[in-house]
Amino acid sequence: MAAVDRLRLALTTYSVKPRGGVVHTLELAEALQAAGVDVTVIALSDQGKGFFREVGVPVRLVDAPPPAPTLEERVFQSIATLTDFLTEIGDQFDIVHSQDCISARAAARVRDAGTPFRLIRTVHHVDDFTTQALMDCQRNAILEPDDVLVVSKLWQDLLLRDYGVEARIVTNGVRTDRFGAGVTELRRKELRERINAGDRFVYLTVGGIEPRKGTAYLVEALARLKATHPNPPMLAIIGGHSFQDYRAYREKVLDSLEPSGLQLGTDVVLLGTVSDEELPEWFGAADGFAFPSMKEGWGLVVLEAMAAGLPVVTSDIDVFHEFLTDEQDALMTGAGDTASLAQGLARLVDDEATRQRLARRGPAVAAAYPWSVTAEQHLEVYRRALSSPTEGEPDT
Repeated sequence: MAAVDRLRLALTTYSVKPRGGVVHTLELAEALQAAGVDVTVIALSDQGKGFFREVGVPVRLVDAPPPAPTLEERVFQSIATLTDFLTEIGDQFDIVHSQDCISARAAARVRDAGTPFRLIRTVHHVDDFTTQALMDCQRNAILEPDDVLVVSKLWQDLLLRDYGVEARIVTNGVRTDRFGAGVTELRRKELRERINAGDRFVYLTVGGIEPRKGTAYLVEALARLKATHPNPPMLAIIGGHSFQDYRAYREKVLDSLEPSGLQLGTDVVLLGTVSDEELPEWFGAADGFAFPSMKEGWGLVVLEAMAAGLPVVTSDIDVFHEFLTDEQDALMTGAGDTASLAQGLARLVDDEATRQRLARRGPAVAAAYPWSVTAEQHLEVYRRALSSPTEGEPDT
């Protein structure tokens, strides 16, 4: 195989939309290119659309299959589409590094058919699939790669316990220059006027309405604050697309607003998918960031909020403790505990000293995770991979 200075690398992902794993893929690709790596990003494209932002590395887009009625059909059709594409171009790369189970399964099929690249997979998290076919697919996408990476100690331990896979940790990164650039007072006023915020405290959350984001608990906690605060905070939600279908959960959450005393469009505002340019501006327009997740691979968006100087309220899931200390870096509340979350949200609204302390602390925490360090960690992984025989090769 090639030496790392002549490495031909493909980073593969299942989407062009701004999900966490896709953001990670693009930022990593650009950081690796800056370090001298010949890198190409390969992704399934929705109806010919490009990525949600301009990308500074070569991109190969694959037309996604037409929408299928079930998640299972969508997954397996996507795997088949990527398999066909990688079969045609796979020999152009020394390493194919997949960022999700769909592209990992496709790459494994191509490798097993004889294309001589090494397959690396980053497991950002493990989905809660409900059909045996998808659970088996996900398991194989963890077992089949030559090397497996994770972005946290939690997932390193879980993969060893549940799959017998020894994964290596590579950290996430954050663009402090982008999220810490701030926003002009005029632009801040424009964004707040768009959601009729007035002088209300605005909580921002990113990731849409999904079970693992803890959205139901967040709106329940917000309702408690509306009952206790004369000028209650409001919530702005960015995001709303997922490969999985969470429409039933979303409708249940939105249907719960009015009985809880909350009004859609006034107390809870759905911003949907915002442009890449506008995203950091919303961090500058908000007063606090709420992220009460039930499960995360890492929680990159928390670091983005902290880089912007936003005080943060999170859940206390284990993975957040890998880079956050309660009270010092964020207010960490009980996962799935509405009362605890409401208390944390209220404290940030009511206690200016706490807000200012956390806002000052955030950029320092984020600064410890530059993408350049992440790229160096990956280069070391690639060096080891290139010096190791793949299955079927002689160990010389």
